[in-house]
Amino acid sequence: LTKNMQGAYSESFMPLGDLILTQDFGGNKPDYYNRSLDIQTGLAVTSFKIGGINYKREIFASAPAQCIVMKLSADQLKKISVTLDAASLLKNEKMIQNQSLVLKGKAPSHSDPNYIDYNKEPVIYTDTTGCRGMRFELIIKPQVKDGLVSYEGNKIVIKNASEIVLFLSAATSFNGFDKCPDSEGKDEHKLAESSIKKATGKKYSKLWKEHITDFQYFFNRVSLKLNEKETNKSNLATDERLVQYDKGEKDSGLEALFFQYGRYLLISSSRTHNAPANLQGIWNNKLRAPWSSNYTTNINLQMNYWPVESGSLSELSFPLNEFIHNVSVTGAETAKSFYHANGWVLHHNSDIWATTNPVGDFGKGDPMWANWYMGANWLSRHLWEHY
Repeated sequence: LTKNMQGAYSESFMPLGDLILTQDFGGNKPDYYNRSLDIQTGLAVTSFKIGGINYKREIFASAPAQCIVMKLSADQLKKISVTLDAASLLKNEKMIQNQSLVLKGKAPSHSDPNYIDYNKEPVIYTDTTGCRGMRFELIIKPQVKDGLVSYEGNKIVIKNASEIVLFLSAATSFNGFDKCPDSEGKDEHKLAESSIKKATGKKYSKLWKEHITDFQYFFNRVSLKLNEKETNKSNLATDERLVQYDKGEKDSGLEALFFQYGRYLLISSSRTHNAPANLQGIWNNKLRAPWSSNYTTNINLQMNYWPVESGSLSELSFPLNEFIHNVSVTGAETAKSFYHANGWVLHHNSDIWATTNPVGDFGKGDPMWANWYMGANWLSRHLWEHY
Protein backbone atom coordinates (compact mmCIF):
# COMPACT_ATOMS: atom_id res chain seq x y z
CA LEU A 1 0.00 0.00 0.00
CA THR A 2 2.82 2.40 0.82
CA LYS A 3 4.50 1.75 -2.53
CA ASN A 4 1.30 2.94 -4.20
CA MET A 5 2.03 6.39 -2.74
CA GLN A 6 5.47 6.72 -4.32
CA GLY A 7 5.95 9.29 -7.08
CA ALA A 8 8.79 10.40 -9.36
CA TYR A 9 12.39 10.74 -8.21
CA SER A 10 13.78 14.17 -7.47
CA GLU A 11 16.03 15.73 -10.10
CA SER A 12 19.82 15.86 -10.11
CA PHE A 13 22.33 18.63 -9.46
CA MET A 14 24.75 18.55 -12.39
CA PRO A 15 28.09 20.15 -13.35
CA LEU A 16 27.67 22.93 -15.90
CA GLY A 17 31.04 22.82 -17.60
CA ASP A 18 34.83 22.63 -17.44
CA LEU A 19 37.68 24.87 -18.44
CA ILE A 20 40.29 22.88 -20.38
CA LEU A 21 43.67 24.55 -20.22
CA THR A 22 46.49 23.02 -22.26
CA GLN A 23 49.87 24.62 -21.62
CA ASP A 24 52.85 24.18 -23.93
CA PHE A 25 56.13 23.43 -22.12
CA GLY A 26 58.12 22.27 -25.15
CA GLY A 27 58.02 18.66 -24.03
CA ASN A 28 59.80 19.32 -20.72
CA LYS A 29 58.81 17.53 -17.52
CA PRO A 30 58.22 19.27 -14.16
CA ASP A 31 61.00 19.33 -11.56
CA TYR A 32 58.64 20.54 -8.84
CA TYR A 33 54.86 20.53 -8.40
CA ASN A 34 52.68 21.75 -5.56
CA ARG A 35 48.96 22.36 -5.04
CA SER A 36 47.45 24.21 -2.11
CA LEU A 37 44.23 25.75 -0.86
CA ASP A 38 44.28 28.62 1.63
CA ILE A 39 40.92 28.32 3.36
CA GLN A 40 41.39 31.67 5.06
CA THR A 41 41.46 33.48 1.70
CA GLY A 42 39.72 30.99 -0.61
CA LEU A 43 42.75 30.96 -2.91
CA ALA A 44 43.79 27.78 -4.72
CA VAL A 45 47.36 27.76 -6.03
CA THR A 46 49.20 25.38 -8.35
CA SER A 47 52.93 26.03 -8.70
CA PHE A 48 55.53 24.08 -10.63
CA LYS A 49 58.97 24.36 -12.26
CA ILE A 50 59.61 23.23 -15.82
CA GLY A 51 62.68 23.94 -17.96
CA GLY A 52 64.13 26.25 -15.32
CA ILE A 53 60.98 28.42 -15.25
CA ASN A 54 58.70 28.76 -12.22
CA TYR A 55 55.02 28.84 -13.14
CA LYS A 56 52.05 29.66 -10.95
CA ARG A 57 48.27 29.43 -11.31
CA GLU A 58 46.18 31.30 -8.73
CA ILE A 59 42.39 30.82 -8.64
CA PHE A 60 39.61 32.30 -6.55
CA ALA A 61 35.83 32.38 -6.88
CA SER A 62 34.66 35.92 -6.20
CA ALA A 63 31.17 36.39 -4.79
CA PRO A 64 31.26 40.19 -5.35
CA ALA A 65 32.30 39.75 -8.98
CA GLN A 66 30.21 36.62 -9.58
CA CYS A 67 33.20 35.24 -11.49
CA ILE A 68 35.97 32.71 -11.12
CA VAL A 69 39.28 34.51 -11.61
CA MET A 70 42.46 32.67 -12.57
CA LYS A 71 45.90 34.25 -12.97
CA LEU A 72 48.70 32.45 -14.84
CA SER A 73 52.18 33.82 -14.26
CA ALA A 74 55.85 32.89 -14.65
CA ASP A 75 59.15 34.25 -13.32
CA GLN A 76 60.39 34.87 -16.89
CA LEU A 77 58.75 37.11 -19.48
CA LYS A 78 56.83 35.79 -22.50
CA LYS A 79 57.00 32.13 -21.43
CA ILE A 80 53.29 31.29 -21.12
CA SER A 81 51.65 29.55 -24.08
CA VAL A 82 48.22 27.99 -23.55
CA THR A 83 45.18 26.81 -25.46
CA LEU A 84 41.81 27.47 -23.84
CA ASP A 85 38.88 25.15 -24.44
CA ALA A 86 35.64 24.27 -22.66
CA ALA A 87 33.60 21.10 -22.27
CA SER A 88 30.43 19.91 -20.59
CA LEU A 89 28.87 16.55 -19.75
CA LEU A 90 25.59 18.13 -20.89
CA LYS A 91 24.58 18.68 -24.50
CA ASN A 92 26.09 21.99 -25.57
CA GLU A 93 27.43 24.16 -28.34
CA LYS A 94 30.60 26.28 -28.34
CA MET A 95 31.50 29.47 -30.14
CA ILE A 96 33.84 32.46 -30.06
CA GLN A 97 32.06 35.75 -29.30
CA ASN A 98 33.59 39.11 -28.35
CA GLN A 99 37.07 37.60 -27.88
CA SER A 100 35.53 35.10 -25.44
CA LEU A 101 34.87 31.38 -25.51
CA VAL A 102 31.17 30.72 -24.96
CA LEU A 103 29.58 27.38 -24.08
CA LYS A 104 25.80 27.15 -23.90
CA GLY A 105 23.13 24.46 -23.72
CA LYS A 106 20.10 23.12 -21.92
CA ALA A 107 20.02 20.70 -19.00
CA PRO A 108 18.22 17.34 -19.32
CA SER A 109 14.51 17.11 -18.60
CA HIS A 110 15.12 14.19 -16.23
CA SER A 111 17.94 12.10 -14.77
CA ASP A 112 17.55 8.87 -12.83
CA PRO A 113 19.47 8.63 -9.53
CA ASN A 114 22.85 6.93 -9.89
CA TYR A 115 21.60 3.84 -8.03
CA ILE A 116 18.89 3.17 -10.64
CA ASP A 117 20.07 0.93 -13.49
CA TYR A 118 16.92 -0.56 -15.01
CA ASN A 119 16.16 2.17 -17.56
CA LYS A 120 17.89 2.13 -20.96
CA GLU A 121 17.95 5.93 -21.02
CA PRO A 122 18.74 7.20 -17.49
CA VAL A 123 19.32 10.78 -18.69
CA ILE A 124 16.50 12.16 -20.84
CA TYR A 125 16.77 15.34 -22.90
CA THR A 126 13.38 15.22 -24.62
CA ASP A 127 11.32 18.07 -23.21
CA THR A 128 7.86 18.10 -24.70
CA THR A 129 6.56 20.75 -22.30
CA GLY A 130 9.56 23.06 -22.65
CA CYS A 131 9.53 23.46 -18.87
CA ARG A 132 11.78 20.68 -17.63
CA GLY A 133 15.41 21.61 -18.15
CA MET A 134 17.01 25.00 -17.55
CA ARG A 135 19.25 26.76 -20.07
CA PHE A 136 22.85 27.54 -19.17
CA GLU A 137 25.81 29.54 -20.43
CA LEU A 138 29.52 29.72 -19.58
CA ILE A 139 31.74 32.57 -20.75
CA ILE A 140 35.56 32.40 -20.58
CA LYS A 141 37.43 35.62 -21.35
CA PRO A 142 41.23 36.13 -21.15
CA GLN A 143 43.20 39.32 -20.51
CA VAL A 144 46.72 38.89 -21.85
CA LYS A 145 49.93 40.76 -21.07
CA ASP A 146 52.31 40.60 -24.02
CA GLY A 147 51.85 37.55 -26.24
CA LEU A 148 49.70 36.81 -29.28
CA VAL A 149 46.03 35.76 -29.17
CA SER A 150 44.41 33.79 -32.00
CA TYR A 151 41.40 31.55 -32.51
CA GLU A 152 41.42 28.01 -33.85
CA GLY A 153 37.94 26.64 -34.31
CA ASN A 154 36.23 27.21 -30.97
CA LYS A 155 39.47 27.46 -29.02
CA ILE A 156 41.53 30.44 -27.86
CA VAL A 157 45.27 30.12 -28.47
CA ILE A 158 47.66 32.35 -26.51
CA LYS A 159 51.39 32.30 -27.26
CA ASN A 160 54.38 33.85 -25.47
CA ALA A 161 52.45 35.80 -22.86
CA SER A 162 54.02 37.17 -19.69
CA GLU A 163 50.78 36.97 -17.69
CA ILE A 164 47.22 35.81 -18.35
CA VAL A 165 44.12 36.53 -16.27
CA LEU A 166 41.10 34.37 -17.08
CA PHE A 167 37.54 35.31 -16.15
CA LEU A 168 34.85 32.63 -16.00
CA SER A 169 31.21 33.49 -15.53
CA ALA A 170 28.26 31.09 -15.66
CA ALA A 171 24.52 31.51 -15.34
CA THR A 172 21.31 29.54 -15.82
CA SER A 173 17.73 30.45 -16.64
CA PHE A 174 16.47 29.12 -13.28
CA ASN A 175 13.90 31.59 -11.96
CA GLY A 176 12.41 29.82 -8.97
CA PHE A 177 10.92 26.47 -8.03
CA ASP A 178 7.50 27.44 -9.41
CA LYS A 179 8.60 29.06 -12.69
CA CYS A 180 9.12 27.46 -16.09
CA PRO A 181 12.90 27.71 -16.68
CA ASP A 182 12.32 28.27 -20.39
CA SER A 183 9.36 30.57 -21.06
CA GLU A 184 9.59 32.18 -17.60
CA GLY A 185 13.34 31.77 -17.20
CA LYS A 186 15.96 34.41 -16.59
CA ASP A 187 18.24 35.56 -19.41
CA GLU A 188 21.32 33.45 -18.71
CA HIS A 189 23.36 35.16 -21.45
CA LYS A 190 22.65 38.62 -20.07
CA LEU A 191 23.53 37.51 -16.54
CA ALA A 192 26.82 35.84 -17.50
CA GLU A 193 27.84 38.64 -19.86
CA SER A 194 27.07 41.32 -17.28
CA SER A 195 29.35 39.68 -14.70
CA ILE A 196 32.17 39.32 -17.25
CA LYS A 197 31.93 42.97 -18.32
CA LYS A 198 31.99 44.24 -14.74
CA ALA A 199 34.89 42.00 -13.72
CA THR A 200 37.08 42.71 -16.76
CA GLY A 201 36.62 46.41 -16.16
CA LYS A 202 38.57 46.16 -12.90
CA LYS A 203 42.23 45.52 -12.16
CA TYR A 204 43.16 42.12 -10.80
CA SER A 205 44.37 43.71 -7.55
CA LYS A 206 40.97 45.34 -6.99
CA LEU A 207 39.09 42.11 -7.70
CA TRP A 208 41.34 40.30 -5.24
CA LYS A 209 40.87 42.97 -2.57
CA GLU A 210 37.07 42.88 -2.95
CA HIS A 211 37.08 39.08 -2.76
CA ILE A 212 39.26 39.04 0.37
CA THR A 213 37.12 41.67 2.10
CA ASP A 214 33.96 39.70 1.33
CA PHE A 215 35.33 36.25 2.19
CA GLN A 216 37.11 37.18 5.38
CA TYR A 217 34.08 39.12 6.61
CA PHE A 218 32.71 35.65 7.30
CA PHE A 219 35.80 33.51 7.80
CA ASN A 220 37.77 35.65 10.27
CA ARG A 221 35.02 35.71 12.90
CA VAL A 222 36.15 32.43 14.46
CA SER A 223 39.53 31.01 15.37
CA LEU A 224 40.12 27.61 16.95
CA LYS A 225 43.33 26.43 18.60
CA LEU A 226 43.66 23.05 20.31
CA ASN A 227 46.51 21.66 22.43
CA GLU A 228 49.11 24.10 21.13
CA LYS A 229 51.89 22.26 22.97
CA GLU A 230 51.65 19.46 20.43
CA THR A 231 54.14 19.33 17.56
CA ASN A 232 52.90 21.56 14.74
CA LYS A 233 52.43 19.45 11.60
CA SER A 234 51.13 22.17 9.30
CA ASN A 235 54.27 21.86 7.14
CA LEU A 236 53.26 18.32 6.13
CA ALA A 237 51.13 17.58 3.09
CA THR A 238 47.50 16.93 4.01
CA ASP A 239 47.54 13.34 2.78
CA GLU A 240 50.57 12.60 4.98
CA ARG A 241 48.87 14.13 8.02
CA LEU A 242 45.76 12.02 7.39
CA VAL A 243 47.83 8.82 7.17
CA GLN A 244 49.57 9.61 10.46
CA TYR A 245 46.28 10.57 12.12
CA ASP A 246 44.72 7.31 10.95
CA LYS A 247 47.55 5.46 12.69
CA GLY A 248 46.64 7.13 15.97
CA GLU A 249 49.15 9.97 16.08
CA LYS A 250 47.89 13.14 17.77
CA ASP A 251 47.23 16.11 15.52
CA SER A 252 44.91 18.61 17.16
CA GLY A 253 45.89 21.12 14.49
CA LEU A 254 44.32 18.86 11.86
CA GLU A 255 41.11 18.70 13.90
CA ALA A 256 41.00 22.51 14.12
CA LEU A 257 41.72 22.72 10.39
CA PHE A 258 38.85 20.34 9.68
CA PHE A 259 36.49 22.56 11.64
CA GLN A 260 37.58 25.59 9.64
CA TYR A 261 37.34 23.61 6.40
CA GLY A 262 33.67 23.02 7.16
CA ARG A 263 33.20 26.78 7.56
CA TYR A 264 35.06 27.37 4.28
CA LEU A 265 32.72 24.95 2.49
CA LEU A 266 29.61 26.64 3.86
CA ILE A 267 30.87 30.14 3.01
CA SER A 268 31.59 28.93 -0.51
CA SER A 269 28.35 27.04 -1.17
CA SER A 270 25.56 28.79 0.73
CA ARG A 271 25.41 32.18 -0.97
CA THR A 272 22.75 31.52 -3.66
CA HIS A 273 19.06 32.31 -3.27
CA ASN A 274 16.74 29.28 -3.09
CA ALA A 275 19.67 26.85 -3.41
CA PRO A 276 21.11 25.73 -0.06
CA ALA A 277 24.23 23.59 0.17
CA ASN A 278 23.52 20.13 -1.22
CA LEU A 279 25.09 16.68 -0.92
CA GLN A 280 28.24 16.89 -3.07
CA GLY A 281 27.87 20.64 -3.20
CA ILE A 282 29.03 22.94 -5.98
CA TRP A 283 32.09 20.68 -6.36
CA ASN A 284 30.11 17.78 -7.88
CA ASN A 285 31.80 16.66 -11.12
CA LYS A 286 29.49 13.81 -12.14
CA LEU A 287 26.50 13.79 -14.47
CA ARG A 288 24.81 11.24 -12.22
CA ALA A 289 26.20 12.06 -8.80
CA PRO A 290 25.71 9.82 -5.74
CA TRP A 291 22.13 10.29 -4.50
CA SER A 292 21.62 12.81 -7.33
CA SER A 293 23.61 15.41 -5.35
CA ASN A 294 20.23 16.57 -4.12
CA TYR A 295 18.69 17.48 -0.75
CA THR A 296 18.34 14.45 1.51
CA THR A 297 16.19 15.69 4.35
CA ASN A 298 16.46 12.74 6.73
CA ILE A 299 19.88 14.00 7.91
CA ASN A 300 22.23 15.34 5.22
CA LEU A 301 20.70 18.74 4.53
CA GLN A 302 20.40 19.42 8.24
CA MET A 303 24.01 18.36 8.83
CA ASN A 304 25.19 20.89 6.22
CA TYR A 305 23.75 23.65 8.38
CA TRP A 306 24.75 22.48 11.84
CA PRO A 307 27.87 24.74 11.73
CA VAL A 308 25.85 27.87 10.86
CA GLU A 309 25.47 29.01 14.48
CA SER A 310 28.48 27.37 16.15
CA GLY A 311 30.62 28.62 13.28
CA SER A 312 29.20 32.18 13.53
CA LEU A 313 27.78 32.14 10.00
CA SER A 314 24.16 32.96 10.75
CA GLU A 315 23.58 34.98 7.57
CA LEU A 316 24.41 31.96 5.41
CA SER A 317 21.27 30.17 6.50
CA PHE A 318 19.12 32.30 4.17
CA PRO A 319 19.17 29.80 1.25
CA LEU A 320 17.94 27.09 3.60
CA ASN A 321 15.20 29.35 4.96
CA GLU A 322 14.06 30.13 1.42
CA PHE A 323 14.10 26.43 0.56
CA ILE A 324 11.97 25.63 3.61
CA HIS A 325 9.45 28.22 2.44
CA ASN A 326 9.40 26.66 -1.05
CA VAL A 327 8.80 23.11 0.19
CA SER A 328 6.12 24.38 2.55
CA VAL A 329 4.20 25.55 -0.54
CA THR A 330 4.57 22.32 -2.52
CA GLY A 331 4.32 20.31 0.71
CA ALA A 332 0.86 21.68 1.42
CA GLU A 333 -0.35 20.16 -1.85
CA THR A 334 1.39 16.86 -1.04
CA ALA A 335 -0.19 16.78 2.43
CA LYS A 336 -3.61 17.38 0.90
CA SER A 337 -3.40 14.99 -2.06
CA PHE A 338 -1.40 12.17 -0.44
CA TYR A 339 -2.74 12.23 3.13
CA HIS A 340 -5.93 14.32 3.02
CA ALA A 341 -4.29 16.39 5.77
CA ASN A 342 -3.78 20.03 6.61
CA GLY A 343 -0.36 21.64 6.97
CA TRP A 344 2.60 20.58 4.83
CA VAL A 345 4.79 17.50 4.50
CA LEU A 346 8.25 16.78 3.09
CA HIS A 347 9.61 13.32 2.37
CA HIS A 348 13.25 12.31 2.39
CA ASN A 349 14.36 13.64 -1.03
CA SER A 350 13.98 17.07 -2.55
CA ASP A 351 15.65 19.29 -5.13
CA ILE A 352 15.80 22.87 -6.41
CA TRP A 353 12.22 22.41 -7.67
CA ALA A 354 11.02 21.83 -4.07
CA THR A 355 9.91 18.23 -4.60
CA THR A 356 7.98 16.98 -1.55
CA ASN A 357 6.30 13.73 -2.65
CA PRO A 358 7.62 10.32 -1.56
CA VAL A 359 10.01 9.28 -4.32
CA GLY A 360 10.52 5.72 -5.54
CA ASP A 361 9.60 5.70 -9.23
CA PHE A 362 5.93 4.99 -8.65
CA GLY A 363 6.33 1.90 -6.49
CA LYS A 364 9.80 0.61 -7.36
CA GLY A 365 11.44 2.09 -4.27
CA ASP A 366 11.78 0.56 -0.83
CA PRO A 367 9.27 2.12 1.63
CA MET A 368 11.84 1.93 4.44
CA TRP A 369 13.50 4.99 2.93
CA ALA A 370 11.21 6.26 0.14
CA ASN A 371 8.21 6.90 2.37
CA TRP A 372 9.92 8.68 5.26
CA TYR A 373 7.74 11.76 5.82
CA MET A 374 9.30 13.74 8.68
CA GLY A 375 11.41 16.25 6.68
CA ALA A 376 9.09 19.18 7.41
CA ASN A 377 9.23 18.53 11.14
CA TRP A 378 12.99 18.32 11.25
CA LEU A 379 13.71 21.28 8.98
CA SER A 380 11.32 23.48 10.95
CA ARG A 381 13.73 23.23 13.87
CA HIS A 382 16.17 25.34 11.84
CA LEU A 383 13.78 28.27 11.76
CA TRP A 384 13.48 29.29 15.40
CA GLU A 385 16.74 31.21 15.59
CA HIS A 386 15.87 33.44 12.64
CA TYR A 387 12.10 33.96 12.80
